[in-house]
Amino acid sequence: MVGQLSLEAPTVEQHPTGFGVGTATPRLSWRFLATADNCPRNWRQAAYEIQIRRTQNHETEEYSVGSDASVLVPWPSTPLKSRESARVRVRAFGRGEDSSEVEPTEWSPWTVVECALLTRDDWTALPIAEPRRGAVDGPLRPVRFRRSFTLVGKGTVDRARLYITSLGIYRAFVNGHEVGDHCLAPGWTSYRYRLNYQTFDVTSLLHGEGANVIAVEVGEGWYATRLGFRGGRRQLYGDRLAALAQLEIQFESKPEPFSLVTDRSWTCQPSAILSSELYDGEVYDAREENLAWNGYADGNGDASTWAPVEEVAFPTAVLVAPDAPPVRITEEIKPVSVQKSPSGKTIVDFGQNLVGRLRIHSVKKPSGARVILKHAEVLEHGELGVRPLRYAKCTDEIICAGTNLVDWSPQYTFHGFRYVQVEGWDEERDGPLSSNLTALVMHTDLTRTGWFSCSHPMVNQLHQNAWWSMRGNFVSIPTDCPQRDERFGWTGDIQIFGPSANFLYNTAGMLGGWLQDVAVEQLNDGKDGCVPPFVVPNVISDELWPPTPQAEWDDVVILGPWALYLSYGDVDILRRQYRSMLAWIDRGIQRGPDGLWDPQIWQLGDWLDPTAPPVEPGDARTNGTLVADAYLVRVTFLMSQISAILGEAEDARRFNEQSEQLKAKFQFKYIAQSGLLVGDSQTALSLAIMFDLHATTDQVVAAADRLVDLVRLAKFRVATGFAGTPIIAHALTKGGHPQIAYRMLLEKSCPSWMYPISMGATTVWERWDSMLPDGSINPGEMTSFNHYALGSIIDWLHTTVAGVSPLSAGWKDVKVQPIPGGTIDSAEAVYETSYGRMECRWAIQREKDLFTMELLVPPNSRALVTLPSDSERSTQEANRVTWVGSGKHAFSVPFDWHSYSSKWPPKPRIPFMRRPQPDTIA
Repeated sequence: MVGQLSLEAPTVEQHPTGFGVGTATPRLSWRFLATADNCPRNWRQAAYEIQIRRTQNHETEEYSVGSDASVLVPWPSTPLKSRESARVRVRAFGRGEDSSEVEPTEWSPWTVVECALLTRDDWTALPIAEPRRGAVDGPLRPVRFRRSFTLVGKGTVDRARLYITSLGIYRAFVNGHEVGDHCLAPGWTSYRYRLNYQTFDVTSLLHGEGANVIAVEVGEGWYATRLGFRGGRRQLYGDRLAALAQLEIQFESKPEPFSLVTDRSWTCQPSAILSSELYDGEVYDAREENLAWNGYADGNGDASTWAPVEEVAFPTAVLVAPDAPPVRITEEIKPVSVQKSPSGKTIVDFGQNLVGRLRIHSVKKPSGARVILKHAEVLEHGELGVRPLRYAKCTDEIICAGTNLVDWSPQYTFHGFRYVQVEGWDEERDGPLSSNLTALVMHTDLTRTGWFSCSHPMVNQLHQNAWWSMRGNFVSIPTDCPQRDERFGWTGDIQIFGPSANFLYNTAGMLGGWLQDVAVEQLNDGKDGCVPPFVVPNVISDELWPPTPQAEWDDVVILGPWALYLSYGDVDILRRQYRSMLAWIDRGIQRGPDGLWDPQIWQLGDWLDPTAPPVEPGDARTNGTLVADAYLVRVTFLMSQISAILGEAEDARRFNEQSEQLKAKFQFKYIAQSGLLVGDSQTALSLAIMFDLHATTDQVVAAADRLVDLVRLAKFRVATGFAGTPIIAHALTKGGHPQIAYRMLLEKSCPSWMYPISMGATTVWERWDSMLPDGSINPGEMTSFNHYALGSIIDWLHTTVAGVSPLSAGWKDVKVQPIPGGTIDSAEAVYETSYGRMECRWAIQREKDLFTMELLVPPNSRALVTLPSDSERSTQEANRVTWVGSGKHAFSVPFDWHSYSSKWPPKPRIPFMRRPQPDTIA
């Protein structure tokens, strides 16, 4: 055996558990359990063995493969069938520097793989809905469905599975017990084309020899709620709430299974929830509650309230067993204070801007009394700041019944909030709010994979804020803001934040599924390959925002899959999205005579430039067509690489030729012989540097020096929007000026990354000045306090400050190149790669003028290490570069801290007629 080296249980596809997978031939991956204390040095896999035990015959199949692959290897056996399960385990064979021959690891634990329903023919259920009562001009009241059944005489239940989805969002119950811990299921997809369903093991919830009840409650969710700007539109996907469920039970002694499906034998009644909308919140009337409706108590309450159901048409959308984990409650937060506003309102502060809902532990008030909960992200001069919510009320309401209501929370809505204004509550009579309220944090329950910290508390807070903003905006889809009347899947936002998101969490299942929605709407609804305008699922009316092709936003069809490929090494993501990529680049982009973008197409470009007035967020210093053309050169070059990876040789050749031609045309159009750009802005220069748009190294040097001039002229305050902000620190570093990037990072004057933190921000803001220095909210209509896009600076924290990034797809080869700077004298990053845990931590020992670094590289991977220099321009030639294999490694090099620190901080450029201002550095 190879020391203590062992494997985690294998994972299946990009699925979080392997239970309910949607493919018959799931690919397998395994990670190596190795720590700094027991990781073998330079260990590489040479072969692997897979054992599979199928539940049908209980025989063990064994497969041996000579390969170093341990990520997404092909399913070696015959395809699984719908509902079929198997147990899988693996072991790897390899050799480290202390091994003279190839030896096996320990066998991994077993993973149970179970298929969901793989074909439409597997479904015998029909959707059921309330009888139609005419058109409803307003929110649809949630509806409850119920079916009683018995299993008497059938024997002991061996296995029971519930396959379920809804037109709306649902909760399911068996004998009064809620099925699963999902929230907002089945989630938001492009409902016309793809509808998720879930698989649950409900074996333990059944009464084998008695009466049973299955019940489902369905609320509007994204399916029918009001969505969109300026009051929005209702019932965009349908005007009836429906449930589709299939319960299948197998018994130990009988081969005949029992099946119960949604059909006209079910009954229905209105929910005690009068309305539940994503924007406006939920109204619950405890006086109308039927405690027995879901089988919790004997009987069914007032039988007269139950009515027959109607069967409705089976969805035309493809039913999908998703790889993405569901939305769940992942954390509970107690209030930090309860205060009175200047107008006398009671306001509860949870200390953290979050996304989710409240739980009230106990409410007992007279029948008809109301408790009203109004949510907002900020206070404005001590009062609840609701103006940024626009048309969203974000208000939950309880109508009391005179009995004790325990652990109540809204079920079919969510809010973005830190503060809650509570009305109708008397703390002396009803109890203290601080102990009676809990905030329930909700988001797609992704697996955390990446961590960062450094010696600077405010930089750590910046990273923490970006992490919280990702959590709050990854609610079924990647959204732009979780609080106001929007919450859309903006393509540009996730395009720029994708690399950061992929480090913090394993996003492969969620973002991979969302990209399938992008492709299906593009290829079915788009015109000539055009991506739906800006958001997916597309709910913006053509009248409000006519379809217009957009660089940077629509480029997500190429840049999104590419970012996932770099993070997870999953070629199938590229292959699955390839048709979408071709449609966009070959037909969707509207070109001028030179092959670049048609300059008559209005572009969002460097959206939210800080100098743009509040009412004109697209009024940027950088020309939108220049931004679009730079992106076009970039995505065309990437298409040549993607085509080559997929074996599409002809496409690879033509896209390589096109990228060279477009690059030359970009240079002719925008770049002077000196290397300076016609668009003399920080964004234009950063794009040219990062996308390799210059012709010579001397031009790059000139552009980088000019970029430094502009940053110093801006006094290190941010002067870029959506296009420039994610890359400017990278561009300064790539151009040989990392200390200027550090100086920008640590600037506190507005606009800057540190300004919101100095104002108490706990998430990333949409605008640098969402809150003005006097405590007033930015007057612009578009003002969110939870918006991850500008938090994309954390990618630079990961790759430059901590110094880790993938050198090859999936992190099999890791680039380790920390570049110290500013007043940060230590940093660390931990990342759970597909091979195992990688750790990198460094520190500068000032008294010894020494840089030290500890590195853990997981088995079956390696790292290219570049140690820093204390020279002003940190070039590769000035550094020590070495390859290392797996194991724990320690490094140290001289680092003249005193000489280095004497050059800090870089100084702004101030006109001679102005008096120098004191530095505002965090």
